[in-house]
Amino acid sequence: MRNDIAYLIIDMQQEDGFRLHDIENVIDNSAALIASVRSAGIPLIYTRHINDAEATDLPPGEPLDANGRPASYCAGTRQVQILPRLAPQPGDCVIDKPRYSAFHRTDLDAQLKRLGIGRLMISGVLTDACVLATVLDAFALGYRVDLIVDACTTTTRAAHYAALLILANWVYAIELFATEQYLRALRGEPFTSCRPQVPDQFAHQPTQFVETIALFESSLGLQRRDQE
Repeated sequence: MRNDIAYLIIDMQQEDGFRLHDIENVIDNSAALIASVRSAGIPLIYTRHINDAEATDLPPGEPLDANGRPASYCAGTRQVQILPRLAPQPGDCVIDKPRYSAFHRTDLDAQLKRLGIGRLMISGVLTDACVLATVLDAFALGYRVDLIVDACTTTTRAAHYAALLILANWVYAIELFATEQYLRALRGEPFTSCRPQVPDQFAHQPTQFVETIALFESSLGLQRRDQE
């Protein structure tokens, strides 16, 4: 692996206000990746999405509870803390962010530049919100991205893959991996990944969505799964 890479773990928090697809496997994969990355000496950077408890600094339309406080990721609650199994260790960086992208109104870009980082290994939640926004901003800022697709999730498998296909189609500096294949890469073993070669490589019509997911999974070395 390159020596200018960092692992960015997005919003693996205790927020339980909505059900996440396949979350236990995502946590297992995240734990395996964290352990291997630590062994490899790769810097770990965690993000936490935190909404202002007084609701004075929220994007328009942010859902509120009956008391006028943020309905999710509310500052000062257990829900904003990192899951205990994946918790940061001393020396890890934790960045709190007020919006979807980890780069928006944070010093993430400055910290990465100080470390000489040019490539980001990324996983976390939600695939179609904070992961999507962060990868797009990373690309715009000149970073290459290794996205670990089965260490990401969102509310449904369809939404998860819709976001992944957008990124595979239009982020030209991306390489997509299944967890096991990335672990092989970390060990210096042969691996399989999806590195799109042309724009809109996974273009499809609505009726082709399931077939395109299967093609995408095959490119990652994943076995085809039945439609859920």
